Amino acid sequence: MPKKIIPYNSKLVPIARQLRKNSTRSEIKLWGHLRNKEMLGYDFDRQKPVDNFILDFFCNELMLGIELDGFTHRFEEVYAKDLTKEGRLKELGITILRFDDKEVMNDIQNVIRVIEMYIEEHSQRRE
Repeated sequence: MPKKIIPYNSKLVPIARQLRKNSTRSEIKLWGHLRNKEMLGYDFDRQKPVDNFILDFFCNELMLGIELDGFTHRFEEVYAKDLTKEGRLKELGITILRFDDKEVMNDIQNVIRVIEMYIEEHSQRRE
């Protein structure tokens, strides 16, 4: 299946690089399961600029974004920004899976299972 073209904001590249250099513990832990096509053969990028946002993890082929929410995402202002971001990405055809940092740190196997189930249900690949 060919990759879909998504809006890209090159002005976000320096911020994305900085975020990659300063990854959270949960991002590092999940990245260990997503990198090198380890997630059912799909290629994920981390801290990927898409439109006017940066996704924690993104698979273009699946049009799947994965966001990890830390403590600050519980604040109303941050939560409102998350809803705006998710709404815009949905308009672009991107599905977002959200996980709390604690889920990743304390129950990574269940997080992996949820991502795998999503991929198996939505994969367009013909093996």
